[in-house]
Amino acid sequence: MRCLARAVTGLKTLNRSSHFRMASSTSGFPYKMHVTPDNTGLWGIKQTDEAAEKVSELLQEDLEKHHVFFNQDGFHNHIPHHLLALYGTGASPSSLVKAYTTNASYQRPALAPRTAAPPATATFASLTPHLGNEAYYPDFLRFFQSEIAAAASKPSSTTTSRSTSSSSSYQAVLHKYLLAGDAAAEPLLVRLFAGFLHPLIQLMYGMEWAQAAVVAEALAQAAVHSGDIGGFLNGAEDKAAVAKGGRGMAGIMRLVEEVKADGTVAGAARPGDGNKIRDGVMKRASGEMIALAAGVGVGVEEVEERTAEMFETCVLMAAAAALVQPTKQPKFDFFLMHHVTSAPFFVTLNAQDWVSPETKARLLEWKIRMDLLQYAARGVPELSLEKLAAYQPRRPELGGSLEAIVARLHDFPDDGHAIKLGRAAVICRNVCKKYEDQGRDWVKIKGDDMWAKVCHLIVDSVEAPGARWVRSCGFEEAWEDIPDIEDPRL
Repeated sequence: MRCLARAVTGLKTLNRSSHFRMASSTSGFPYKMHVTPDNTGLWGIKQTDEAAEKVSELLQEDLEKHHVFFNQDGFHNHIPHHLLALYGTGASPSSLVKAYTTNASYQRPALAPRTAAPPATATFASLTPHLGNEAYYPDFLRFFQSEIAAAASKPSSTTTSRSTSSSSSYQAVLHKYLLAGDAAAEPLLVRLFAGFLHPLIQLMYGMEWAQAAVVAEALAQAAVHSGDIGGFLNGAEDKAAVAKGGRGMAGIMRLVEEVKADGTVAGAARPGDGNKIRDGVMKRASGEMIALAAGVGVGVEEVEERTAEMFETCVLMAAAAALVQPTKQPKFDFFLMHHVTSAPFFVTLNAQDWVSPETKARLLEWKIRMDLLQYAARGVPELSLEKLAAYQPRRPELGGSLEAIVARLHDFPDDGHAIKLGRAAVICRNVCKKYEDQGRDWVKIKGDDMWAKVCHLIVDSVEAPGARWVRSCGFEEAWEDIPDIEDPRL
């Protein structure tokens, strides 16, 4: 298995674009949320003082009052994602309050730590027996908060004197416990990709907004997830290392097509499987799936472009799959959707020059492998670019810019998935535009009109009658309760 390279030394202030404005140094404290009006994430918009104060207040309340899971089945608390996605797309303070109030109502209260050791004497080794146990989330959170606070109080070898405590504090902790590439860090890194990528999404928002408190939450969340996905990720990585020759990776959509063409993999997941990755693909076709995933390989010199390609592939998979049943209301697949909403993490990661190119390439490879696995688990739905191009928005008069289309979701009453998906689609368009202009053949979604259709489709699908999302869209059974488009009862 290829080990992660050590993070490079020397952090430079992120000034490559307005999308990467650093938060003020007060955000370095792992116990306090502090978001400023010019710290709005990858959209790079300017927010109001009132919205900044409100989102900081609500994030803080969530940190102090709520557990990481809102039920005993491991369903995630999405409030931090929801609030920051709304804030980063220009939502008003009233929309932030409405979203928070709706979703705070069913959260479990924050739990007390189970271990008695104070943070100053606790060690990660003392907590490792509890990896995967959600009851110990408060203990892991306390530990990582303490580590970030300690790192903020001393100079870090991975940063320069120009770095603020808001960046250097959590960077040192991320490097040590997640990205070091050693036996101690690998179990946590694997868990970052578990839980339908939720720990990674949490980390994405923490890093994109430079919020040390959210980074601490992300590390603690990763710690209480299962490490079972490591068998797939490490297996594919090992096989790729053995088979490595002079041939570069095929286009990512070509790899998706290979998954669909492999009968064993394509037929491995079944409608009755409780967990279609664990009980389907990895139970009935693990060897074949690992072999296909071993075809993923990203050179350090191509990380930026392969990131864009991964992002667009995920958008295309999710959007095209939403139209796979022509007589039904369009619905995005709940699981494929997470592979879009998690993709901005890699855009932010690429801008961090304290992370080595080798690490960026490795994490991107893992994400692409997870994309392929998830596609197989959802029943390998047909992905028709032609159907997407032919899609007619329900309310084209509410068009305008992509940002304006997505802003229709600011008061949509859900747990944040809709605005996260719309936000990610706009980011993807911005990331991929230069490659479209350069004529790259992997770019499939081309032109403002096609991207407007994607954004309209996102809004139309959640506003349409029936469930907001379909689960495992490649199976006919998943669509049984989705209303027909011409249902006279609608």
